Amino acid sequence: MSGIRQVFGDERLHTAFTLYPYAFNETPSAGSAQELRDSLPFHEGNHTLIVEEGGRTVATAAAIPAHQNLRGTVMPMAAVAWVATHPAARRQGHSRRLMRQLHSDMLDKGHWLAALYPFHPSFYERFGYIGLPLNRTASFPPEGLASLLGVTLPGEVVWQNIHDGFDVYRAFHRRLLSERHGFTLTPDYRAVRARDSADRWIATATVDGEVIGLLTYRVDGYGGCLRADELLYTNALGRALLLQFLAQHAYQVSQVVITVAPDEFPETWATSLTVRTATESAFPTSPPLMGRLLSIDALRGARCGPGRVEIELVEDELLAGRYLLDGTGGTIAVSTTRGGAETATLTAAGLSGLAYGVLDPIDVVARGLGEISAGAARELRALLPPRTPHAFGKG
Repeated sequence: MSGIRQVFGDERLHTAFTLYPYAFNETPSAGSAQELRDSLPFHEGNHTLIVEEGGRTVATAAAIPAHQNLRGTVMPMAAVAWVATHPAARRQGHSRRLMRQLHSDMLDKGHWLAALYPFHPSFYERFGYIGLPLNRTASFPPEGLASLLGVTLPGEVVWQNIHDGFDVYRAFHRRLLSERHGFTLTPDYRAVRARDSADRWIATATVDGEVIGLLTYRVDGYGGCLRADELLYTNALGRALLLQFLAQHAYQVSQVVITVAPDEFPETWATSLTVRTATESAFPTSPPLMGRLLSIDALRGARCGPGRVEIELVEDELLAGRYLLDGTGGTIAVSTTRGGAETATLTAAGLSGLAYGVLDPIDVVARGLGEISAGAARELRALLPPRTPHAFGKG
């Protein structure tokens, strides 16, 4: 059988990187070799695995050592990426073997969660992943926010190139990581891509020296479009200041396009705002993020409701077993104690859907991800109430 091994540094160029352009880029491209070499520093801490046959790389997968907030607790998360197979070697089980090895390796390194953008969602569901809500795109003319300019709010918004404001950008992302369920922070060696490319403006809303809102964006020309990334803020004042800033671009640009969270409602921003808010899930071009638990310890100590339930986890070599989840103390206690509680059988994807707060117990049953009695469903709803993950955070 072909072997799996980890590669490092420049070795990636003639192993894993030989598969990346064909799988993920427009090809052929005369400049792709140099572009890949230039990208090496942004991969330096990745856990990169390859499958070799006869000295040739036929498949690869990697994980970025990131962090994610799960129900208020920040923990190491494996950001899985660059899962690729040579066309002649596809459908031979290489990706399955790589995923199992990658999960095991990252768990050994202390990562309790994993997330990825899937090319084939049902494939990853079998590996314990569950889809998270997509962020939405709001499109509107900036003059629709003009009414906001008639009010003087405390604080100010300043803008600069992201190269100059990178430290503020990074610090604000770290703060949101600690505050927002689902938020992700990638390591420094990945995040510096935003600084080095210097292709974004950064608008920062502050009050008394404290950053309460942040927006990165580009303007594609006079009369064109202001294309913003995620609308990030810690409170309503931060959002209002950033919306005022966008309103000031009326008659400079004709349209603003901005990414917002699944539970953001742009139609409420201003009375006369004409806005189109949309999301599209499509594979492989615009998939929702998928996440999973690599260890039951990811739930230990999580803030919860007063539920108490015994679960049996099946069809997953990392999670398989019976566990008592007890939330009577306000945080989840995990033990192997048996008896005296309602019981449920869950796949890894079913547990992940409950943990991230995106599935009700009935959804788990309806999707074939577990068997849950009415009593156990009641306890699980109390223990792991619905939450909307904010799957933001690129660096």
